[in-house]
Amino acid sequence: MNMKHLIFKYFNFLIAATLLTSCGLYNKYHRPDEVNTQGLIRDLVSDSDTLQVNSDENFGNLPWRELFTDPQLQSLIEKALENNTDLRNAALNVKMMQTALTVSKLAFLPSIAIAPQGTISQVQMDGASVSKTYQIPIAASWNLDLFGNLLSQKRSAQMKLLATKDYKVAVQTNIICGVANLYYTLMMLDEQLAILTEMEGLTKETWDMMKLQMELGRARSTSVQTAEASYYSVQANKATIRQQIREMENSMSLLLNEAGHQIERGKFYNQSLPSNFATGVGLQLLSNRADVHAAEMALAQCFYDTETARSRFYPNITISGNALFTNSLGTQIVNPGKWILSAVGSLTQPIFQHGQIVAGLKVAKIQQEQALNNFQQAILKAGNEVSNALVAYNTCDEKSQLDEKQVTIYEQNVEDTRMLYTSKGSSYLEVIQAQSGLLNARISKVTDDFNKMQAVVNLYQALGGGSK
Repeated sequence: MNMKHLIFKYFNFLIAATLLTSCGLYNKYHRPDEVNTQGLIRDLVSDSDTLQVNSDENFGNLPWRELFTDPQLQSLIEKALENNTDLRNAALNVKMMQTALTVSKLAFLPSIAIAPQGTISQVQMDGASVSKTYQIPIAASWNLDLFGNLLSQKRSAQMKLLATKDYKVAVQTNIICGVANLYYTLMMLDEQLAILTEMEGLTKETWDMMKLQMELGRARSTSVQTAEASYYSVQANKATIRQQIREMENSMSLLLNEAGHQIERGKFYNQSLPSNFATGVGLQLLSNRADVHAAEMALAQCFYDTETARSRFYPNITISGNALFTNSLGTQIVNPGKWILSAVGSLTQPIFQHGQIVAGLKVAKIQQEQALNNFQQAILKAGNEVSNALVAYNTCDEKSQLDEKQVTIYEQNVEDTRMLYTSKGSSYLEVIQAQSGLLNARISKVTDDFNKMQAVVNLYQALGGGSK
């Protein structure tokens, strides 16, 4: 066997071995087995158990128009989704990532360049003729992606695009739920203002009655002063509520990308929200929560970045071709011109790069590990938010029922003490205490009912609602 044959055989063996060792570079991302998706939601009664819901339905899958049925609220949400600056910027980010993905796909195609040239020359001698030469060079270069460098970069760009789309969905969810919460806040403040207005009339009536009793010698001036102070206290609370209403309207206007203005809204107790929820199991959180899915896409992107870093250890194979159409063939000028063709293949194997390739792979692996930790944290955070929203709803519902009982008792207590006072069976202090208790109970009832509404919205957001 001659030397030429041995060299050829060794070269083929080297190529085959290199291709075999590079098989791992074409792996696709799969969710790691160590990611914990079990026991994410705590049981509402037991402190040690977790909630297991086997229903295939998920409250987070409900389209937002089916959850928020108030026509005025729907109109505000639609306006916010159309005008909100954050959502517009998120959409522009998606377009930028789509452009970056297109560039990574075009990297698989050859690069082509053309640079036409022409010259005119004349020798200053008698009878000399003008020489005209031209050339049109075309150069093409193609990187053979045998070791997955371009492929992993393309897949990384795809994951980044998906994460950017997830961010847009998360912004959309935040806007929908933010508008709903502000809308319910405004109606809650309206209800509290109505209660304070009613109490204002009641305390004014008590104050007038105290003044009349003092004129008849049945009450002291201190009683009148206390009743008057109670009246002014209610008026001060009304001023605070009006300020909060104005601030909430300005916040809503900002979400709508508009200058501050009055917000048209319905009545607090005319709202209808569901009371039974199917939360789904842990894996459903992964598909519905845009931020959780974005965290996984970030992990997948780091996985492909690691593949890219690993591919840099392998040769870079490039095929270059050149074509030249010219009429200048050395010492001869011919017309028409002729084609000159050439092709070259090159292989560049990195050997020593000052540790940059090794360091790049180590950094990529560390970043992938960080992304895995972030993904796990996003899953746990999602389960935590669902648990908090569920327990908040149940607690506020229980408190609202207790508040209703208190309101009934205090309403009767106010009526009884007023009748007793007119018949000298009670003191002015009992009347004011009864009125104060009724005011606090009614305000607490409205607040707990609002917190129950807010818990529904927060649960919907925690389950990834608002994407449909």
